[in-house]
Amino acid sequence: ANLVYSCNFIQQIDVNEWNQARLMSGISPYTFSWQLKPNENFATPQTVLSFSQDGLNGLAQENADFISEHIISPFWAKRERPIVLNSWETYVFDFDENKLLTLAKEAAALGIECFVVDDGWFAKRNNDRSSLGDWYPNPEKFPNGLQSFAKKIHQMGLQFGLWFEPEMVNEDTELYRKHPDWIVEPPQGRYSYGRGQLVLDFTNPAVVENIFEQMSRIIDETQLDYLKWDMNRNLTEVYSNYLAKNGIRQGEFFHRYVQGVYQLYEKLLERYPNLLIEGCASGGGRFDLGILYYSPQIWVSDNTDAIARLDIQENTALAYPITCLSNHVSQVPNGQIQRITPLETRFNVAIFGILGYELDLLSLDEHSKNIIKQQITLYKNLRHDIMTGRFYQVLKRPNQHIWALQSPQIILVGYFSILADINQSTSKTFTLPFVDSQTTYDIVDNQTVSGSLLKYRGMPVPIALNGTNQETAALVGDFQSKLLLLRKH
Repeated sequence: ANLVYSCNFIQQIDVNEWNQARLMSGISPYTFSWQLKPNENFATPQTVLSFSQDGLNGLAQENADFISEHIISPFWAKRERPIVLNSWETYVFDFDENKLLTLAKEAAALGIECFVVDDGWFAKRNNDRSSLGDWYPNPEKFPNGLQSFAKKIHQMGLQFGLWFEPEMVNEDTELYRKHPDWIVEPPQGRYSYGRGQLVLDFTNPAVVENIFEQMSRIIDETQLDYLKWDMNRNLTEVYSNYLAKNGIRQGEFFHRYVQGVYQLYEKLLERYPNLLIEGCASGGGRFDLGILYYSPQIWVSDNTDAIARLDIQENTALAYPITCLSNHVSQVPNGQIQRITPLETRFNVAIFGILGYELDLLSLDEHSKNIIKQQITLYKNLRHDIMTGRFYQVLKRPNQHIWALQSPQIILVGYFSILADINQSTSKTFTLPFVDSQTTYDIVDNQTVSGSLLKYRGMPVPIALNGTNQETAALVGDFQSKLLLLRKH
């Protein structure tokens, strides 16, 4: 039977508007068919519909509460996550054990909690054209073995993390040469590459088992704490040799493929229940509720530019809790769009979620390192509030964003100005409508502010430089931001 599921949102529409009002959810009718034999069952995906009469913030919080309470593993739902340093933007593929240990030592000195070795640690992986599928340590980069390296990382007081791309394979691998029939490709005709790689056929249980055994050896060897699970190409020209040999319709491929992915997650987490898995998939390509059941945090986007992330993070937060948003303070000029933003602004955006760093600590001056150390201290002090608080989009204008996070004890406000505006008024204010008017809050310099003022009259926006107010301006130049912390009195 071909199963098609759709939800129709109808409000005073006529027949001519029907197609524009229809929202399809679940399995795609264009790529799916399933042979349902007598006395067999087929479990369809579930669909979640959310409603709030309190606007977008209300809708976002309905979604966040549902995901935190019913989707994400209870072990991770409110648990504080480690602050990571990822090696990618420092070294890409050009590293060895000594380079990594030097970087990890600097990270530990700044207060980083988890050191993650990204792509390039395995087989002969010195570029993105080989080695996917051969999950054993690169002997040239780790002459003493990965177990010895991981032990040194743990001795620094750091957790240890590794990058994997379990679903993919390069032709230049032992795995491909031994099992060319494990590839998703048509029996004849063209097939395409993405990033020089092909897709493994996860409808085949033998493929899932092989990758699981390879990953398990590495996890056991390194006592791995954190796993970054990436997926860097689309599935194209889909055809499964396994399904064909077993008389199963090719229309069942996509559903069976995802079930195979889930099976690998389940096998890993059954053996390693405390392993923290961060999903990636070319950035946020797999930000869905099915994966969040296994992977409690997601790499939101490969675009780590702080200004671009204003829209990216706040739009993602409409559907998902910020407690599963993995945000990194990254290099400048930014690798995706070459924008240069202040270190302060990069952190002020990243603090609204799970904080990490992905930049070359060894090239920073002492002033920048001290700033990062202070940032990490602040985040650690607020991390419980961030993991348990409510996120609000207070204001969004073409040149301004204001975010707020409220927990029982604090309110954290982030103000972001994109471009300098010499005409900005010094009398502008913003209110926090969600605040209890009967509560008072302590702010900087031993000042106290009432909830009533925050709720109805508002706080002044930070003053921007207008050419004549050098002594009072709080924001100077483009891409500026400020955090305001209010603690319950």
